[in-house]
Amino acid sequence: MEYSRTVRAAAVQISPVLFSREGTTEKVLQAIAQAAQAGAQLVVFPETFVPYYPYFSFVQPPVLMGKEHMRLYEEAVLVPGPVTDAVSRAARSYGIVVVLGVNERDGGSLYNTQLVFDADGTLLLKRRKITPTYHERMVWGQGDGAGLTVLETAVGRLGALACWEHYNPLARYALMAQHEQIHCAQFPGSMVGQLFAEQMEVTIRHHALEAGCFVVNATGWLSPEQIAQITPDEKLQKVLMGGCYTAIISPEGVPLCPPITEGEGMAIADLDFSLITKRKRMMDSVGHYARPDLLRLHLNASAWSVMQDNHGAASALPDLLSAEAGSFTTNHRIHEQTAVDYGASVSGSEAG
Repeated sequence: MEYSRTVRAAAVQISPVLFSREGTTEKVLQAIAQAAQAGAQLVVFPETFVPYYPYFSFVQPPVLMGKEHMRLYEEAVLVPGPVTDAVSRAARSYGIVVVLGVNERDGGSLYNTQLVFDADGTLLLKRRKITPTYHERMVWGQGDGAGLTVLETAVGRLGALACWEHYNPLARYALMAQHEQIHCAQFPGSMVGQLFAEQMEVTIRHHALEAGCFVVNATGWLSPEQIAQITPDEKLQKVLMGGCYTAIISPEGVPLCPPITEGEGMAIADLDFSLITKRKRMMDSVGHYARPDLLRLHLNASAWSVMQDNHGAASALPDLLSAEAGSFTTNHRIHEQTAVDYGASVSGSEAG
C-alpha cells in the first residue's frame, strides 16, 4: 500500500431525471466529464442514483405504491448492460475511477447496488446493500457478504457502503480490517430535513476517524418541482426536503472542502495519503489499537445462490474473514457475478 501520494476526489450532489434511466445516465456521463476536467481521479455519485432513488416508497403506503414500483422495475439497470457499458467507456476515456449507485434489476427482484469502475473502465465490484432500511424493504432484496470487500484501484484501496449500512459497525469494520484508504459513502439526500444532514455528517466524520481513512460522500437532491412530481400532498412534500450533505472528510475527521447542503454541485478535494499514517500512528483500530484476544469479527464473505448442482456443493461453504490485531487473513474472492449469487449476509461477531 502506498501512503505517499495525493489523489483528487469529487463527490457529486445531483438530481436525477425522474422516471428516466437514459436521462439520468446522461447526467452521470456529463458529471464524469466535468469531474475529469477539474482534475479528479475519483468521482462518487449518490445512492441508487440511476434511474432514481425510490422516494415514492417513503411517502406512499405499500398498498398504493404498486404503480411506481413497477415503473422503477422498467427503468432499473441491468448489470452488465447499456448503462454499465456507457459508464465503463467514460471511466476509461477520462482515466477516472467511478463509484455509482443504481437500482439493479435481476430477474424479478430489485437491489440497491453500488458499482465500482476502475480508471481503465473495468467493473471491479457490484455490491448490494446488505439490509435495506425500513420502507426500502418493500422495494429491494438483500445483499451478501461478498460485497464487503476493499478493492485495489488506480486511486488506492477503496471500499463502499450505502446510507444506513454505516450504522452497522461490523460492516464498517470489515472494510477497515482490509485497510481501506478511501471510503465511498452514498446517501439518497432530499429526505427528513436538517436532522438527516446532521446525522450524516456525524456518521461519515466518525468513520473517517475510526477507520483512519478518507471519506468521499455523495447525496442526491430533488428540486421543488421534482418533489411535487413524487407527491402532490404538501405535508408529505416537507419530508422530501433537506437531508443533503455532500462532503469529503480527512482521516482526522476534518472536512477538506465546504460541504454541499442544497442544490446541485460537486465537492472536490485533494487527498494527501500521509494523513492516513498521521492518524493511524495515534490510533489504528485494526492494528496496534485492536484487541483480538477480546473482540474479533467473523464475516461470511461468500456470494450465495438459490440454486446449485451437486458438482458445486463445495462452493456453498462460506469463506471466513478474520480481522485480528494488525493482520488480515481471508480466502475471500471478488465475485463479479453476484447478480446470480444471491444469499446470506454478515453472520455476526464472536468473542475470542
